[in-house]
Amino acid sequence: MDNSLSLQTQLYPRITPAGAYYAISGYQPNPSRNLLYNILRLEKPKPVSKDIVLEWAGTDNYETAVSLLYRLQRLEFLYGEETPTIVSQDNLESRLPEMLGRLSDTGKALIADDNGLYFATAGFHHESSEEIAALAGEVARLSEQHALLIKNNLNINQNSWSVCDPTGRSELAFFPMYFGDNKLILVIGGNPQLQNDSFVELIQVLYRRYGVRQ
Repeated sequence: MDNSLSLQTQLYPRITPAGAYYAISGYQPNPSRNLLYNILRLEKPKPVSKDIVLEWAGTDNYETAVSLLYRLQRLEFLYGEETPTIVSQDNLESRLPEMLGRLSDTGKALIADDNGLYFATAGFHHESSEEIAALAGEVARLSEQHALLIKNNLNINQNSWSVCDPTGRSELAFFPMYFGDNKLILVIGGNPQLQNDSFVELIQVLYRRYGVRQ
């Protein structure tokens, strides 16, 4: 490890929107995704320390753990903050529509499972939500069916799908999300707004409920 790398303790890790998206965008675990996963699922914020970084990284090699943390910081997947950001789990069902509404420039979004059933929606009517959720399940299966073509042949490392207008602007986008062994689909009407802290908050609360690895 580079001798210039050292662990700055007493800072609380904060996942960025890019880090949150990377964490949930694939089902295959890797060291980077596992470290982000372990931070996102924390019930209460914990300051950085040698022992906790080893735990997050899933290794007993201190240099490996710090190097991984440093790499994620350079990728702008996380950063340290002096005051922890606390995300409440209280009244999750009632708060989900508000969080979802902030992820679209039209205030329309929903979350469905891979069976095509929605459990949270904002801006869509109930009947539309049911049909969109069913479509999301089909899109998720289509994405997995053609995964080798998309990734290996076309070199596209994304699994999101979108219905676009003639200018390429998204009108309805589907984002498969993986939480441990659970798969959900985030559907956004209009232009997605995933670059804000509302997206990170949503991923945190979903990780705590659904992020269980078998």
